[in-house]
Amino acid sequence: MARQAPAEKVLVVIPTYDERENLEPIVRRLFDALPAANVLVVDDGSPDGTGELADRLAASDDRLHVMHRTEKAGLGAAYVAGFEWALARDYTAIMEMDADGSHAPEDLPRLIGMVGDSGTGADVVLGSRYVTGGRTVNWPWYREFLSRGANVYSKLALGVPINDITSGYRVYRREVLETVQLHNIASQGYCFQVDLAWRAVEAGFRVVEVPITFVERELGASKMDAEVVREALLRVTKWGLRRRGTQAAGAIRSLLP
Repeated sequence: MARQAPAEKVLVVIPTYDERENLEPIVRRLFDALPAANVLVVDDGSPDGTGELADRLAASDDRLHVMHRTEKAGLGAAYVAGFEWALARDYTAIMEMDADGSHAPEDLPRLIGMVGDSGTGADVVLGSRYVTGGRTVNWPWYREFLSRGANVYSKLALGVPINDITSGYRVYRREVLETVQLHNIASQGYCFQVDLAWRAVEAGFRVVEVPITFVERELGASKMDAEVVREALLRVTKWGLRRRGTQAAGAIRSLLP
């Protein structure tokens, strides 16, 4: 049986939209890997019946919970809703994971084991494709090119020492989500991941990356589109310029008598 970090009560938040084919296998693998975890499926009104399937699975397993949202409002909004649900309860570690099989549930114990007193003392643990030992499998070259480029650009613009800041496989200590002002996060897509990791760094929390293997989905369609890319480029550029402006203002003040 997989060993869970004993100090943590874990909730895995899984947002879904048209993931009926993938949901049951990923939940089964998750509970095999981390039997003591709870799962919250946040379904954005999937027309393929994902929400109804989640309800049927939850009816036979009290570790599984379902939140139904009435419309497809974006990845960021789904995660914020899930995080707020977790904070209203007594979970001490809250995780993000995709429903499509690209994040291996078998890595869950390793990520959890890095959190707090049980491991390295990390406040945020990112499952990283772009550190030694990390990799992607079956991704078309242009997707990997786009992902690597986005991460390099974000790292330079924001000045954060994170190689895979867009990773959607991660765990937060409760205190991080209580601190980063979830209520005013408007970012969607993978920009949400950049936003939240950057806020954690700016707030002084310790962020650690551990290698994972990211596997391209076999069933269903990716939710990535041009609007997601555009939003990330515009927001990261804006944040980067604001950061440089703040640095310049601080330097000028230091020179004044």
